[in-house]
Amino acid sequence: MDLRFLSLNQMTTERWSVREAAEGCARAGIGWIGLWRHKVAEAGLREAARAVRDAGLRVSSLCRGGMFPAASAAERQQRIDDNRRAIEEAAELGTDVLVLVCGPLDGCTLEDARRMVEEGIAVLVPDAHDHGVRLGIEPLHPMFAADRSVISTLGQANDLVERIGSKQVGVVIDVYHVWWDPHLYREIERAAGHIVGFHVNDWLAPVKDALMSRGMMGDGCIELARIRQAVEAAGYSGPVEVEIFNQTIWETPGDEVLAQMKDRFSRLV
Repeated sequence: MDLRFLSLNQMTTERWSVREAAEGCARAGIGWIGLWRHKVAEAGLREAARAVRDAGLRVSSLCRGGMFPAASAAERQQRIDDNRRAIEEAAELGTDVLVLVCGPLDGCTLEDARRMVEEGIAVLVPDAHDHGVRLGIEPLHPMFAADRSVISTLGQANDLVERIGSKQVGVVIDVYHVWWDPHLYREIERAAGHIVGFHVNDWLAPVKDALMSRGMMGDGCIELARIRQAVEAAGYSGPVEVEIFNQTIWETPGDEVLAQMKDRFSRLV
């Protein structure tokens, strides 16, 4: 794939600060970066924005908002308030996409958790509109339903988008989470017009750790080019983030990771 679309998701080089990651991208000729809120908080919001500008980069997304379900009304409100801050941070950083990891069971039933997710996103629509930020619902693999997200399929995410009915709400497609879905290509087609982000990596088998078993593109079994072609056919033409949680990759020097990432992206995605 054309390297103009390549974006480094900051978690792929987890040991780097915002400035280190931005400068690494500049050295590698990568024009986009996806930021994480905890890394931005470490640097400070203004300093993080300055680091990205100094490196001549654009921010493809900010992660993460979401985490809506909670056992009490007070806790749910705290999470809504935190999402409002995340929307403001995204706007300050110059990105129009806030990735939503919607949240797990947290002292409530599965049905109630999913209702809280929908209600939480709907409440945030006016704030997102005012700041020019789109809320990207990222479905996570079902193995994360208990501890990270009760939205497990692209079909569920599409249902939410359609029910909420706002141009500020869309979906983020991460191949790690959706490659297995027998309805994937139908749901990608259904997502036409509201895909706001696309993430690539690979699935390593056997899975030794649910969170940390993502691989570099080409090291696993995901049909990357086919999924990318389907996403493009559905109208998405934005940056493509490489997001890899993998301890071995994290321990590899960042410049080496970016060099391999560019090679695999251009050949396999």
